[in-house]
Amino acid sequence: VQLQASGGGLVQAGGSLRLSCSASGRTFSTYGMGWFRQAPGKEREFVAAMGRSGSTTFYADSVKGRFTISRDNAKNTVYLQMNSLKPEDTAVYYCAADLVRVGASRSFYDYWGQGTLVTVSS
Repeated sequence: VQLQASGGGLVQAGGSLRLSCSASGRTFSTYGMGWFRQAPGKEREFVAAMGRSGSTTFYADSVKGRFTISRDNAKNTVYLQMNSLKPEDTAVYYCAADLVRVGASRSFYDYWGQGTLVTVSS
């Protein structure tokens, strides 16, 4: 599967952005999907994940209540709605996919998109 993330940009603290990740290749609905982020000088960290049907979700503590992951299997797309953004949310955001597992570990995912930059100004 090929993944293409989009929707990043510059936003003020307290604002919102919605990231999208479009998938091509094998049937999208068979993949668990995740979002990760990497800030400058830091390791890539888990943000959110969703199971194949959308009934199971996982969130990092740092984004719970502010970010929402969703998916539209008919459009082969997973979304990350980000509200109440903070400067510490500034990072390159990556989407990831796997046929077998879904969760918070980077090692679960075999497929990665190229990343989209989110910058939150104070």
